[in-house]
Amino acid sequence: MTAAPFQSVRDRLVLAALPHAVFDGWSARSLAAAARDEGLDPTMAERAFLGGPAAAVDHLVDLADRLMAEEAAGLDLDSMRVPDRVFTLLKLRFERWAPHREAIRRAMALLALPGNAAGAARITWRTADVVWRLAGDRSHDFSWYTRRATLAAVCSATLLYWLDDPSEDSADTWAFLRRRLADVGRVTRARKQAQSWLEGLPRRMPRGLRP
Repeated sequence: MTAAPFQSVRDRLVLAALPHAVFDGWSARSLAAAARDEGLDPTMAERAFLGGPAAAVDHLVDLADRLMAEEAAGLDLDSMRVPDRVFTLLKLRFERWAPHREAIRRAMALLALPGNAAGAARITWRTADVVWRLAGDRSHDFSWYTRRATLAAVCSATLLYWLDDPSEDSADTWAFLRRRLADVGRVTRARKQAQSWLEGLPRRMPRGLRP
């Protein structure tokens, strides 16, 4: 089986596993049940995710990234300010997966295990990178890293808030996300102002004190 069709099989498996994960967590049992639901050999799940359930969760997040990109293609993001682009993308992402909140909670519990910490960080960074690229970020300097690290923290905090948000249509989550993005904007502006001031510092210093 070639890589592309096999990706489709993985997509089918993680989607079919969502209702099973609510009760059995992201486990070999859930994935085998998903394979049966899809009319596949139950061993297909093991072959599709050699890294086990954590690999299945990794693929689920990758699928969410791809679906977000597909939805973004139908939006007029260029007409928005960058913070609004990021907000819109993340809101779309959370809304799509709202029916599967409990399965996602179980996925986060699996990634929170000590042995999965590195993988969880890589997955979150990857999503932050996708969001920034969809939002039009073309940076190649140090800000490329700082923007992704900052957004990764925002994504993680918002996800945790969203999982326990009882408000209607997740209104409190969107307000929380707006505040976090506003905080990022203030920090970014302060950093740019400080950088500009430091770059001009040698010109402001008395001649005898300049480096």
